[in-house]
Order: sequence, then structure tokens, then C-alpha cells
Amino acid sequence: MAMKLNCDLGESFGAWTMGLDNEVMPHIDQANIACGFHAGDPLVMQQTLALAKKFQVSVGAHPSYPDLVGFGRRSLVCSSEEIIALIHYQVAALDGMANAQGISIDYVKPHGALYNDMMRKPEVFTAILTALAQYPKKLALMLQATPDIAGYKKQASKVGLVIYSEAFADRCYDDDGRLLPRNQMGAVLSKEAMLAQVKQLSAQGTVTTLSGKILTLNVDSICVHGDNISGVQAIREIKDLLS
Repeated sequence: MAMKLNCDLGESFGAWTMGLDNEVMPHIDQANIACGFHAGDPLVMQQTLALAKKFQVSVGAHPSYPDLVGFGRRSLVCSSEEIIALIHYQVAALDGMANAQGISIDYVKPHGALYNDMMRKPEVFTAILTALAQYPKKLALMLQATPDIAGYKKQASKVGLVIYSEAFADRCYDDDGRLLPRNQMGAVLSKEAMLAQVKQLSAQGTVTTLSGKILTLNVDSICVHGDNISGVQAIREIKDLLS
């Protein structure tokens, strides 16, 4: 099966515009829509959902820590109870707005620091699993395809959840299969390197790390970040590589 293509969208806020949602949506399979905590507002959420409906794109909630100023990229110290509550709050908001348009959300993909903490801290991953297991609708959880993805899937299956594993078109990997921090040189790939990485993932199921190591990844979907202008401008070429 061909890998799907997902993108973080709906990240504008008020008079501030982020991303090229109108240009991207026709070419992707899955839209990760911001829920207002790191970006997005009710009108942006409504408009992005309508766009996803128009192009029959699967919708995922893209919740984060409550961090509009830092675009959700700052790790906050939250208890498990707080994480469960903030996941429920954001997912329910997007889910309700989707229902109002006659569509449904299919999965959840945490954003930014919450995503990174989920992948590094077992207690955060467990809290997110608990939140989704308690939610009254069955939703998949999208997380990073790492060499130890089987462990995450096993834990999720215990609470009846499905995992979508994703790789990143526009980010460089370290030897452990993690993303290089954005402040590190070479963390965000050029257009040429991005296309080469997508081609390698599609054809071989592998990525080449910063040191040159080859990692095999079990990938369901490939992500292009909505705030990476080079990435979204190359979306058609990326989609062609995955077809």
C-alpha cells in the first residue's frame, strides 16, 4: 500500500496567517488541524474543516500544550490529569465543529512539544493513551515511526487503540530514529534533500541519518510541516513520489 501524506494545517490565528492551506489540501490524504491551543481559532478551524470536506481529506485533531506565544514548541510541566483534560478539550472542540459540517475526525496527532514529550516520556504517552481510550469515539493516535514502534503499538493495543506511524519529509534524523532539534544545523531539510528522503522512504522504507546510518522505519504516513514553506510548495512532487 502507498504511504499516505499528512500535513499540519489550520495554524493561522486571527490576523496572523500560517501555511498555504488552500494550495496543500487538494494533494494530501490527512489533515492535522490545530485546535486553538498553539494556533488556530474557531473561524480558522471551521474554514479548514470545510476545505478538508471539499477535498475528502481525512481529518485529525492536532492538540498541543496551551502555548500560543511559543507556537506549542515549549514543553510545559503538566500532570497526567491535566494532559488528559487538555486532550479532551481540544479534540472535543474540533470533533464538534466537524460534526456540524457533517464530517468526522479519524485520529489525533499531538503537536510540537507535546508530541516530542509523548515520544520521550512514558508518562506523557500513557496520559495521551488514557485520554483517547476514555473518549467516546474510537480515534487512532498518530506518532513517530521509530525503530521501537512495536512497543508503542503493543501498549496502545492494550487499551484498544490503533497507531498510525509517521515519518517526516522535511526533517533530519539522528541515529536513534528521533528528529534533530530544530535549533541544530541541518535539522530542517532543503527541498532537494526533502524529496530525496521521501523517495528513499517510499522505495526502500528507510532514512539516512545525519551521520550516514541507514534506519528501517515502518511508516503509514509521511508528514510535511505546514509552517515549512519549502515543504508545502513541494507538496505535489512529494505526492507524486508516494503514488
